[in-house]
Amino acid sequence: MQQYPQPLERLISELKKLPGVGRVSAERFAFYLLNQETEQVRRLSQALVQVKERIHPCAQCFNYAEEQLCPVCSDPKRDRSLICVVSHPQELLKLERTHDYRGLYHVLGGLLSPINDVHPEDLRIAELLQRLKSEQVREVILALDPVVEGEATGMYLARAIKPLGIQVSQIAYGVPVGRDLAFADELTLSRALQGRVPI
Repeated sequence: MQQYPQPLERLISELKKLPGVGRVSAERFAFYLLNQETEQVRRLSQALVQVKERIHPCAQCFNYAEEQLCPVCSDPKRDRSLICVVSHPQELLKLERTHDYRGLYHVLGGLLSPINDVHPEDLRIAELLQRLKSEQVREVILALDPVVEGEATGMYLARAIKPLGIQVSQIAYGVPVGRDLAFADELTLSRALQGRVPI
């Protein structure tokens, strides 16, 4: 098989390491970058290096942060009696975009999955429990993926939190807006019924 020049092959090889990027997509990205102005490619490479050098976990909730605390934790207007638990920072950002939640967050860093060798000590559960013991929290909202691992993590957290006298709730799951009911699975429909609200 004919190979591209070594620097191009190296770029393709590195791009293939990105999630969801195969050889064909990696080649397309590589040729796109090759055809751009040097300054544009330099800006991209600088942005990649900067994000690794300047972004780190928030000291309190483990969201992405540039300072010691993320913008949510450092906002004095947030309701500090509410903590919403998510598995990854991406979910936190989606919840923030709704503009409906004004409390704080806690990012676990994943979900319990014994089959994948992910146990409570591998997540930031101990840090969450420490926060709950040292802060005036009245409710913990679990916003975890509606999958087996999310269910298991939610049950584990509920059992660990309830003895602290703190209310534990879970976000309602249901049918996405704009979806036909015929395409919803049984679990989604069941959760939609359980999470129903009066009108």
